[in-house]
Amino acid sequence: MLDVTDLTLRYGQSQVLHGVNLSARAGEVTAVMGMNGVGKTSLMKAIAGRHPFRSGRITVDGRDLGHPSAVEAARAGIAYVPQGREVFALLSVAENLQTGFACLDRGSRAVPDRIFDLFPVLAEMRNRRGGDLSGGQQQQLAIARALVTQPRVLLLDEPTEGIQPSIIKDIGRVISTLREEGEIAIVLVEQYFDFAVGLADRVTVLTGGQVSYTAEKGGIEREALLGAVSL
Repeated sequence: MLDVTDLTLRYGQSQVLHGVNLSARAGEVTAVMGMNGVGKTSLMKAIAGRHPFRSGRITVDGRDLGHPSAVEAARAGIAYVPQGREVFALLSVAENLQTGFACLDRGSRAVPDRIFDLFPVLAEMRNRRGGDLSGGQQQQLAIARALVTQPRVLLLDEPTEGIQPSIIKDIGRVISTLREEGEIAIVLVEQYFDFAVGLADRVTVLTGGQVSYTAEKGGIEREALLGAVSL
């Protein structure tokens, strides 16, 4: 579903990503791991069209996206849930969800009941302002808003950061459900080791902006992975 090939990215004179390769398949979770500052978020922003990259290739379902803008990436089926959530504080939960309509045809602009099946708390709070929700509820809202766009690829950047354990479990269940449905390729950037490894069908570790370790489920060696992540 998603293939990233030889992606290189700079911030000014500083090169952040060095020829990164990444693949994600529908019905699977690809975990991207590594220490702070190794380029994980930069990689997600490049895929989502939020930061221009110097060279490389991004394809979705075999279609080369070139150097997409955020709108072009969204229309190609890439949904991004950023670190920090970016919920609209003064909009209601329902209105936040409706902002996901922007990349959809008019006939598709509806919030499916399935969203509220996945996140029952949002049904209860649909008239509450986004800024009045707890951090965990805002994270659920951010993921739900991404799903409203009917994505082929879902990018999740640190979804457990600052979240209470009960909601971490809820988010894990949602990711597992989406994987089992088999329609979305999920890329999970995560530092919570057990959460990431527990969900991952494949793992890619970045070190210094380069891929230093890759493995697929069944071939993931815990000690080797821990060593790679801590470099």
